[in-house]
Amino acid sequence: MRSFFIFLFFLPFAISAQDVAGEEAFGKFSYDQFEKPEACKSCHVDFYYQWQQAMMSQAYTHEWDEIEYFKLAVPHAEKDEKVAGVKAGCNGCHAPISFLAGDTPPPPPGANSRANESVSCDVCHTIVGFKGDIPYNFNYISKPGRTKYGPKPGLDSPHHRTEYNEFITTAEFCGTCHNEKSPYGAWVKATQIEWKEGPYAKQGVVCQDCHMPKAEGRNAVMVEGTDMVAQHLFHGAHDKGKLRGVIEMRIHPNERELEPGETVVFSLQLHNAKAGHKVPSGSAEERVLWVHVEAITPDGTVYHLPVDKKGFEGEEYTIASDVLAYQDMAIPLGLTDFKGIRREEVPIGDRIFRKPYLDPQGRMTIMQWNTASFGPDYRIGPRETKIETYTWIIPDEIPPGRVKIKASLYYRKLPKPVQEFLNVPEEESKEVLINTAETYIEILE
Repeated sequence: MRSFFIFLFFLPFAISAQDVAGEEAFGKFSYDQFEKPEACKSCHVDFYYQWQQAMMSQAYTHEWDEIEYFKLAVPHAEKDEKVAGVKAGCNGCHAPISFLAGDTPPPPPGANSRANESVSCDVCHTIVGFKGDIPYNFNYISKPGRTKYGPKPGLDSPHHRTEYNEFITTAEFCGTCHNEKSPYGAWVKATQIEWKEGPYAKQGVVCQDCHMPKAEGRNAVMVEGTDMVAQHLFHGAHDKGKLRGVIEMRIHPNERELEPGETVVFSLQLHNAKAGHKVPSGSAEERVLWVHVEAITPDGTVYHLPVDKKGFEGEEYTIASDVLAYQDMAIPLGLTDFKGIRREEVPIGDRIFRKPYLDPQGRMTIMQWNTASFGPDYRIGPRETKIETYTWIIPDEIPPGRVKIKASLYYRKLPKPVQEFLNVPEEESKEVLINTAETYIEILE
């Protein structure tokens, strides 16, 4: 341990004299100005292992991120000057120290370079603020060095200086990476902005309250006694526990007793009672959230109930179909006469809660950097309730008895057709059950 501290004492922790941020920070630092996570682990054991299990530690190495960057983003950036900046810019948030060191593109994850540290301890704890009016597109101000910035004043460390920084406690801190504009000026990520426009911001509930919940513990192994400490869990859309129940549901019929041939209307309420932003949020071009409703008769026959159309502009994007999309993948993949692939693999007629991302030709895209406009934003906002209706004419052949009506809300991190087309690990397109709701009707003789 003694030699460990001596070694770190002589590391060249130079501090930039300028408050550079965003694109201007590219290549202004070097790898050796940032400590490796393993150095932090020697004192902050719990935080290290929590971080290691979170997506923060996998922002560069995660399989889909690797495929998206090397198969789509980099080749596209090399072919289209308009999006050329994403070759380096993706790493501003996915591999920050590589971006700051000017290492573009970094070695693939298989090379096990320092890019694999992704969003590491020293990245966040050497950020002191952001430049501009809105936090977005990695416009954080990084000041690597012996001083580490945190949320608690008056803490001493035998290894580094510690300084209180209020910025790390704010939602704006998160917004520097969780808000993003495409080269076309479209807000392709706006999680912090969604929060700011919602009810939780007005109540002072910030991102960290949900994604870094506090518990009694110690900041470091040498600390005596306990305190309320922010856990470095970063629970999000990759955690099934975080997803479970994020949307509450209830469903009821307009009539309870019916005869074959009669019409019944079911009302389904979906309420976002848990998330401080829209659901889904973040890279919403990838996320698929849909509700499936079915009727199950006493003899086990299952009827699929398609959602009633509401008639708003662009509604076709929010109802599952077999249409093709993602034609702009032809550019980075070098394909000719590419007709696209199926937009989603969801039962036709189901309601999808999404915000379609559209490329410069107005086609739905999976490549957020190529987003020029959007279709309708039909996601579920914080504390928002959406009501869907399902009109069903009772089939003549249904036997008398109780018919169960079941609504199931599902989520995929990536559309299954995209996962299959790009050979992404199947885990990325596995459906996750978010919630269910049930009601019934009685079929009379």
